Amino acid sequence: MIRCEIRGENIEVTDAIRSHIEEKVGKLERYFNDVPNTHAHVNIKTYNNKQGKVEITIPMKGLTLRAEERHDDLYAAVDLIVDKLERQIRKHKTKINRKFREKDPELEMFRAAENDNGNGDATDHTDEGIEIVRTKEFTLKPMDSEEAVLQMNMLGHDFFVFNDRETEGTSIVYRRRDGKYAVIETN
Repeated sequence: MIRCEIRGENIEVTDAIRSHIEEKVGKLERYFNDVPNTHAHVNIKTYNNKQGKVEITIPMKGLTLRAEERHDDLYAAVDLIVDKLERQIRKHKTKINRKFREKDPELEMFRAAENDNGNGDATDHTDEGIEIVRTKEFTLKPMDSEEAVLQMNMLGHDFFVFNDRETEGTSIVYRRRDGKYAVIETN
């Protein structure tokens, strides 16, 4: 069962909002053989311009589903996010089922109905293979995150991998959609 943990920023999470989110997220359960006992982390945030942002993250073993949407109507945002999550599931279920079958032939994470689009209508989904067109090799140099951002910008990339001088681990800096920078640290 997918349980929803809903957190609101600058908004009170009413029973109506909670009920709508739980109903919509609950529809995702139909894509799984054994519905994983997991939590959907839902963040709702409203801004001064009355626009809201909804983020849903569903971490599961071997898979994390995540989507976000900004909209004036929070209910519409939730509907759009669930549509995005369904597309993610449909896109990846063949590949993920294949991965799980390789590890354990008896185990499949998603339902076997490959042509079910969730509405009972059969659709033809072709397996779009992931094609790696280029491989780069480079030596990670020790630096701080500010130097990594400068290197990233010099190269014109949206991310940069480096050895963090402070943590001595591999880290990644990247440019966010809002133009600011963030760091991902590995363990």
